Amino acid sequence: MVALTDPLEEILGPKMTEGLGTLGVHTVGDLLRYAPRRYLHRGQASAGQELEEGEWITVVGRIGKSQMIPMKRRHGKFLKVTVSDEKHVYEASFFNAWAIQNALKPGVRVMMAGAIKLFRGTPQLTHPQWMVLPEPDAELEKIVGSPVMAEMYALEFELTGANASKADAPAPNPMAQFERPILPMYPANRTCQTWEIWSAVRRVLDLIDTIPDPLDDAERAERGLMDADTAIRTVHLPERESEIEPARERMKFDEALAIQLVLAQRRVAGRGQSGPACPHVPGGLEDRLREKLPFTLTDGQETVLAEIADDLATTEPMSRLLQGEVGSGKTLVSLLAMLRVVDNGHQCALLAPTEVLAAQHYRTITTQLGELGKAEELGAADGATAVALFTGSMRTKDKRETLLDVVTGKAGIVIGTHALLEENVSFFDLGMVVVDEQHRFGVEQRDVLRRRGRDGVVPHVLVMTATPIPRTVAMTAFGDLDTSVLAELPRGRQPISSSVVPLTNQKWVDRTWERVAEEIADGRQIYVVCSRIGDEEQPKKGKGKGAKKSGADDPEMLDMPDSSDDPEVAEVETTSVLDQYENLLAGPLGGSRIAMLHGRMPAEDKADVMDAFGRGEIDILVSTTVIEVGVDVHNATMMIIVDAERFGVSQLHQLRGRVGRGGHPGLCLLMTRSRDGSPTLERLKAVAASNDGFELARIDLQQRREGDVLGSLQSGGTSSLRFLSLLDDADILADAQVFARGVVDGDVELLGRPALAGLVDAVLAPNKIRYLDKS
Repeated sequence: MVALTDPLEEILGPKMTEGLGTLGVHTVGDLLRYAPRRYLHRGQASAGQELEEGEWITVVGRIGKSQMIPMKRRHGKFLKVTVSDEKHVYEASFFNAWAIQNALKPGVRVMMAGAIKLFRGTPQLTHPQWMVLPEPDAELEKIVGSPVMAEMYALEFELTGANASKADAPAPNPMAQFERPILPMYPANRTCQTWEIWSAVRRVLDLIDTIPDPLDDAERAERGLMDADTAIRTVHLPERESEIEPARERMKFDEALAIQLVLAQRRVAGRGQSGPACPHVPGGLEDRLREKLPFTLTDGQETVLAEIADDLATTEPMSRLLQGEVGSGKTLVSLLAMLRVVDNGHQCALLAPTEVLAAQHYRTITTQLGELGKAEELGAADGATAVALFTGSMRTKDKRETLLDVVTGKAGIVIGTHALLEENVSFFDLGMVVVDEQHRFGVEQRDVLRRRGRDGVVPHVLVMTATPIPRTVAMTAFGDLDTSVLAELPRGRQPISSSVVPLTNQKWVDRTWERVAEEIADGRQIYVVCSRIGDEEQPKKGKGKGAKKSGADDPEMLDMPDSSDDPEVAEVETTSVLDQYENLLAGPLGGSRIAMLHGRMPAEDKADVMDAFGRGEIDILVSTTVIEVGVDVHNATMMIIVDAERFGVSQLHQLRGRVGRGGHPGLCLLMTRSRDGSPTLERLKAVAASNDGFELARIDLQQRREGDVLGSLQSGGTSSLRFLSLLDDADILADAQVFARGVVDGDVELLGRPALAGLVDAVLAPNKIRYLDKS
């Protein structure tokens, strides 16, 4: 009996299994849940698909023109044909084509497969795989097509022969499947063609018994879903158009449910652990900081603090995600929460992704605390705590002193980078972990600190991100955490206006730098952000590999994606920090106080530059994205982002959030070489048009085509979601989350629901399950 978790090699053989493996399909469950991209109705052309450069596509249509054309640069001719489907006209070229020109004549119905190229808007296929298809109700006695098509024919012959009765079955007809009313067309590649995928699916469906249904009759009826076995078979072998969408709805729910079951298990797993109860301590450091604040907390901050306080008051370790708009006051919220933990005799650790951000948090927190953060120093308040900074580039002597303060408990708040995760860092009594910019860390790294509580006590965890997360992504990537949202900006925060500046328009460029001079004359400060440092190789044309990924210049920062979605981006050289710095010094602004900052500078130099900028001693700071988050200089009013097309939507929103933080309005100019009408320019215009981070996050998700929800959600990855859409299926995800939590609350291991456990194994390949366990 074939099971959903069985490896395909035992069923299909090594050759076909190797091809399917290139598509991320390894088990029976993987294959049966590999979704057709579209469907072809018998006798009709394929429904035209959205075309992307370099993508492997399969086209079914009729030949319009067919002609032999002399080659310009060498002797000989090539065959050029046009194939029309319902949406596009494709040009296909064949070399050494004398033997096939009679087969590929006008009016012939064909299937072709190859990598798409776009030339002046016309989709082209060079030497594609091809096969002449029979007309409806016609017989095909032999294959007419390329060698790969002949292999497919042989595969079909083997499949239909193996499934036929030896006694009285008619002779196998490999082309019979093409007479089905509806044919599925799968995402494919050069190694594994769409018809090979379909043949493999049908072979497995013939061998597998009724597929166990994870839902009972009542659960299906409540949601109006068909049974799992019918849904899977219908998705691959539909008889009528009306059957397809109900089948896909069931497959969507199964995908959502599998993800939510794993996340619900992670969520429940922490409930058996014991955390430090931290109730409010009247007159403690938390109350004393509130009293000295020169402003009133926003309603949103008070609401979030109340949610955190409820968690901290219990002996169950808190696991909470705090996502907030840029500049919404998350750091202050986390500080007040940490002080409550310190008031109860425990320590707190704040984990930051870069040394620049860690140092910024240290400066901000020590300034806000004042005498409350100077334990054992002259002028310290009674009951004060100490704040320590620990980073990888500190001198050995300073590290030893800091580690001593941490292990003895003198330091109540410890701020650090990945260096805090090292084995030699021991806490006296760690009660809370705050992780800033969670997307730069994995759950495994977060759990390193969680395991350093005293006497088996598990610290509370607060995960923060200033990158707004669409609700559907939060339900998947962070489904094991309770969520708080801080969208309200503090009173007095100034608006930020944004504009796109085309680098091809010199008047606009000149006006940009004139505007910088005006800001400097008014006593303001300016950031100029570039996508790379300048000591690395330029990207090779058309490849884009040489440029550093945005944000990747700091050795303690995880790589951020190069989110460009337009081929033109990889074709253009970019301006580096080093080049921009030299250009400004040599230009009209050369008399200004100009400095540069990037991640490969020594830590002391970075700190000196940021301190000087904070004191107003620098007019223009030319930097990479090390200033993306957390940097808070109230006198900075203008940001110029050079080669803005190199940055993602959320990253651009983060960067511009560094200005307008004081009493003056902010201005952000996005300088770009992107051409009119390109997807890149549309993305930049969307950023300029809105300051709503959550709306921009939705746009970002839409333009990046969702990526891999179980991975980093970066552009260009293969999505592990075959049916479910994070953009369109929020209601399905919400329903699956409630259902999964209800089941797991009563049966963590799913021992009473083996079909649900099987669903997780079938939908989530082993490597994806490992990701959820670690991320």
